[in-house]
Amino acid sequence: MGAAALRALPWALLLLGPLLPGQGLQATPTLASEPPQGQPVQLRGAEMGGFTPAPPASAQEIHPLNKQPANGSGEGHGKPRKAFPVLGIDYTHVRIPFEISLWILLACLMKLGFHVIPSVSSIVPESCLLIVVGLLVGGLIKGVGEKPPILKSDIFFLFLLPPIILDAGYFLPLRQFTENLGTILIFAVVGTLWNAFFLGGLMYAVCQLGGPGLNDIGLLANLLFGSIISAVDPVAVLAVFEEIHINELLHILVFGESLLNDAVTVVLYHLFEEFANFEQVTIIDIILGFLSFFVVSLGGVFVGVIYGVIAAFTSRFTSHIRVIEPLFVFLYSYMAYLSAELFHLSGIMALIASGVVMRPYVEANISHKSHTTIKYFLKMWSSVSETLIFIFLGVSTVAGHHYWNWTFVISTLLFCLIARVLGVLVLTWFINKFRIVKLTPKDQFIIAYGGLRGAIAFSLCYLLDYKHFGMRDMFLTAIITVIFFTVFVQGMTIRPLVDLLAVKKKQETKRSINEEIHTQFLDHLLTGIEDICGHYGHHHWKDKLNRFNKKYVKKCLIAGERSKEPQLIAFYHKMEMKQAIELVESGGIGKIPSAVSTVSIQNINPKTLPVERILPALSKDKEEEIRKILRNNLQKTRQRLRSYNRHTLVADPYEEAWNQMLLRRQKARQLEQKMNNYLTVPAHKLDSPTMSRARIGSDPLAYEPKADSENLPIITIDPASPQSPESVDLMNEEPKGCGGLPPSPEEDEEGLVMRVKEPSSPGTDDVFTPGTGDSPSNQRMLRCLSDPGPRPEPEEGEPFIPKGQ
Repeated sequence: MGAAALRALPWALLLLGPLLPGQGLQATPTLASEPPQGQPVQLRGAEMGGFTPAPPASAQEIHPLNKQPANGSGEGHGKPRKAFPVLGIDYTHVRIPFEISLWILLACLMKLGFHVIPSVSSIVPESCLLIVVGLLVGGLIKGVGEKPPILKSDIFFLFLLPPIILDAGYFLPLRQFTENLGTILIFAVVGTLWNAFFLGGLMYAVCQLGGPGLNDIGLLANLLFGSIISAVDPVAVLAVFEEIHINELLHILVFGESLLNDAVTVVLYHLFEEFANFEQVTIIDIILGFLSFFVVSLGGVFVGVIYGVIAAFTSRFTSHIRVIEPLFVFLYSYMAYLSAELFHLSGIMALIASGVVMRPYVEANISHKSHTTIKYFLKMWSSVSETLIFIFLGVSTVAGHHYWNWTFVISTLLFCLIARVLGVLVLTWFINKFRIVKLTPKDQFIIAYGGLRGAIAFSLCYLLDYKHFGMRDMFLTAIITVIFFTVFVQGMTIRPLVDLLAVKKKQETKRSINEEIHTQFLDHLLTGIEDICGHYGHHHWKDKLNRFNKKYVKKCLIAGERSKEPQLIAFYHKMEMKQAIELVESGGIGKIPSAVSTVSIQNINPKTLPVERILPALSKDKEEEIRKILRNNLQKTRQRLRSYNRHTLVADPYEEAWNQMLLRRQKARQLEQKMNNYLTVPAHKLDSPTMSRARIGSDPLAYEPKADSENLPIITIDPASPQSPESVDLMNEEPKGCGGLPPSPEEDEEGLVMRVKEPSSPGTDDVFTPGTGDSPSNQRMLRCLSDPGPRPEPEEGEPFIPKGQ
């Protein structure tokens, strides 16, 4: 086999051969006979699924090292002599990689120019500009007489789409995704099914009423067309939503829907494609088609999880070969995608599952430089793929065959918008019944308006066979029209609408450690509340999964001490050791004394001024690593106890005793407060003679002459219930210095005297029988003290109406 063909064949098989312009785009039949002995063997495009190798190498193009000299001499047969034997032009030898590099270079230059000119980027989305560039390049290629390349479905699904999905799945915001997983699944599954059947049914009705050109399109063809055009495209959503910086909730709802509806699209596409070959579709076929949805979606997730676990386990043993660590991430993820596509499972679901599963364990095993390599290589790869996709959408629009039907195209565009709006409104009304954070009308508008279509629909339609779907050109024309309308019209107007509606934007700053601590504190609090209530909610299962992960999975997938908590101390020792080594190597160990060295220096030279500690500046990568370790090593949830609810609570035997103790304390506090009020009442002023005669006339018993008794005030306490405020009697509380007698020194020294009230004899009335201390003077004092004046303001936390009154 010729050297030129051998060198061009691997690039043609693995890279973008069909995307390249030139004469080799036309498929040629295979050779009927074997080539002569001296001619190189050529593989034609018809046998390789659209891949086009380089043209046959002539005798002059055969490499000099491979040419056999005649008769052992270096002379050729009929080869013209060149002026410079070494120099020459051999474009066919480098044609395929050279043209691939030119396309990638064009994509990068267009992306660079888009961001250099801010006036363009603020008005036109990047995807719109790239499609326009593709239209111009395709028109230029067609204008010079060449056939522009078309975006082949195999190239799109096998080489261009996986980097974008892997980047999205590996760096997926897992917290927002899991918290809104139910809403995302409803939009992705129910919403996509509604759009497919609603659009397919209405388009079938339009075809029946549209005229002679549309009557031949049956129900299955329309349902297949509806399943292709109904799915939201993740590439278009990423390209538009990352530019408008929408808030995390709306971004994860629309982008998560575009990722998870791949399973529905794959099932419906293959299902209707198979049904088109059947003479009759039975109920069994419909039931099996419904079950195949679970097989495709769950099978893709299972394949992704298997490869993710294998990648994490492999990264345990890469501590001595750090160079190949990023390669394992790319290879295992790509193998997961190809394995899922091998069995017609959901490759997008497999890529997302593998990225989500492998990331926490791989990042714990690999070095920080490998993590940076993975991050930037994925971003670069996905950005280049996205740019090429939009450019070749424009080029394929110029190069493809189109059949324009006004009725079909306008109906498709109109029904796509109506189905999207109705689906979002109805599903949001149902979802808001179960959500704590409701989706507002503004959110619903952005979700409905952000349902963009893209290259996935174009590539799926391009895969249709002309034998069973003769209307493929009309389907392609309608799909391209819908893609251009959603990308140009909706993509260009969504940013002004977001600003006009004042929709919340994404926070550009990272969350601080304080916010991380409070977020995990609330998670632990909600988990404890679910424990007490016996409710197995989101936080309960999340805590179960974290405990299982820490107890079993981490020990198997994470190497060495990094599988044990906490990692913060080990990281601190690692940093200290690294810093000490750097100081020893630089000879500046005396400039940064440790605590022990500082004390020893002070003991030797006490008058020496302390040297200021030089704080090393941390790079952004190191700061991000410290932040991640702090975030992962916060206080974990306590060990699980058995759950309780209000029906299974056991009565506490000490609860009644505690209640009685609290009541006694409250009554004692009230008694003390009343005693303070009684003893701080100011002295009553003496009445005039007229008022005294009036009081005596109204109540002669209360104003009898004062009996000869001790002038000491007496407080009588009933021993039966010492806590009761009603058992306290105040007697002889006559103000000192009143009544014409000055207070004696003995009274000042003795003060108040506590005396026990004598129990009444049987048969006497405590109320109407006057006692020894029931003189009119004492009764007058009791009447005076019965109204102590205004009550003090109640203390904070004290009830407005005290208990027991």
